[in-house]
Amino acid sequence: DIKRYIQQNGIRMVNFMYPAGDGRLKTLNFVINNQAYLDAILTCGERVDGSSLFPFIEAGSSDLYVIPRFRTAFLDPFAEIPTLSMLCSFFNKDGEPLESSPEHTLHKACKAFNEVTGMEFQAMGELEYYVIAPDTNMFEATDQKGYHESAPYAKFNDFRTQCMAYIAQAGGQIKYGHSEVGNFTLNGMIYEQNEIEFLPVNAEDAADQLMIAKWIIRNLAYKHGYNITFAPKITTGKAGSGLHIHMRIMKDGQNQMLKEGVLSETARKAIAGM
Repeated sequence: DIKRYIQQNGIRMVNFMYPAGDGRLKTLNFVINNQAYLDAILTCGERVDGSSLFPFIEAGSSDLYVIPRFRTAFLDPFAEIPTLSMLCSFFNKDGEPLESSPEHTLHKACKAFNEVTGMEFQAMGELEYYVIAPDTNMFEATDQKGYHESAPYAKFNDFRTQCMAYIAQAGGQIKYGHSEVGNFTLNGMIYEQNEIEFLPVNAEDAADQLMIAKWIIRNLAYKHGYNITFAPKITTGKAGSGLHIHMRIMKDGQNQMLKEGVLSETARKAIAGM
């Protein structure tokens, strides 16, 4: 399916993307020379220097391999050359999953949860961030009163909706987006808080959504000349940004967290465990 899509849509490059120890997505670019080469990289992945990606990997044993997860493939919204990007998993030189990679840790946890309980662990993130840009001194917003504000008092609604469109194009399951409480000016700059909230999906997919969404928001901000911060607190007396992760437990398509309108025994056990 991947190879057919590439052929039918004139895709000329493939990007492998993967989060390193600093939490940021890294990128490896491939120009598509021929179908045999494309088949090789999709099947076998590529070697990378693990010691440059993770602080706990020594240079003497640094060979890692990045193998694409096809379900994450998306058309890069920023590339001038038609490019298909996909997230990767890390493997060691023996072809085994890298036990210490965050992605594999989450995979093992979700698998263990399903094997023990017969249920699926789902999650969704509320991604809050500040947009920072020069103050226009027009239609000034009320300090700390930016919740669900509309333009022109909210300056970056169009930026947020464009981010949402790109995130959805990349496979993100979005619930909604809106401006948030935080809204102030400081030293000639506007600081406007926004939020993009997702729908609950398998916990592994929820983590992928957040990684790609942050990458998209930063890239689009760079193109607009804005600065972006996901920092939990940027100054005293102003609203901080949370990264709230909501969770639910599903079985046969049914939410197991409630029974007859109150918390179920399953939910209470999960809360106690946490």
